[in-house]
Amino acid sequence: MATILVVDDELGIRALLSEILSDEGHTIELAENATQARAVRERMRPDLVLLDIWMPDVDGVTLLKEWGSAGLLTMPVIMMSGHGTIDTAVEATKFGAIAFLEKPITLQKLLRAVEQALVKTAPPRPAPASPGMPSYARAEMSPLQTAPASIGGNSHMPGNSLASEQSFELDRPLREARDAFEKSYFEFHLAKENGSMTRVAEKTGLERTHLYRKLKQLGVDLSRNKRGGTG
Repeated sequence: MATILVVDDELGIRALLSEILSDEGHTIELAENATQARAVRERMRPDLVLLDIWMPDVDGVTLLKEWGSAGLLTMPVIMMSGHGTIDTAVEATKFGAIAFLEKPITLQKLLRAVEQALVKTAPPRPAPASPGMPSYARAEMSPLQTAPASIGGNSHMPGNSLASEQSFELDRPLREARDAFEKSYFEFHLAKENGSMTRVAEKTGLERTHLYRKLKQLGVDLSRNKRGGTG
């Protein structure tokens, strides 16, 4: 999870990016011009900035240069523009931008750029305490994650959770049994991926929009699977 500052003078762009990135578990700060962006940067240190180039007061490249010269460019910056050129992208990169996104920005390109930017700046993850499952995964593993792992194995044996037994009770109509299995299946992957719809879509082989519809149909509670306030 990261804190991301989105700077764009278009309300629709800010709202869309905020919705998408919030869904991925990030905390979003919004600014519609350079003045507001400076205030947010002064108040906090975002992990990433999505910065529009063409803004009414001060353009994004000028703000990027300003932060760089003042020693405030301590976070990766991704530039955005609907009227950018190769020269503009090169100039932005020259002054410290890590990437350039051309509007209209596709979901796939946005999430890939954000993920790559955050990976490049993230501290190294500690080595696993033992072979197999990393220590952080063992510590955060919940009953929700462990129950579906027994599907097809010894889920019928004593000692398994009541939820597991109820979810896979075979003495019920096929549709109900299938829905129960699918709900647990998606809940397992949501918990495993910390609520990231993008990674769940990749793991399950579903289109993101199809995945949303499926989760809604199954009554999966997305709010409890979203990443919390820890980084």
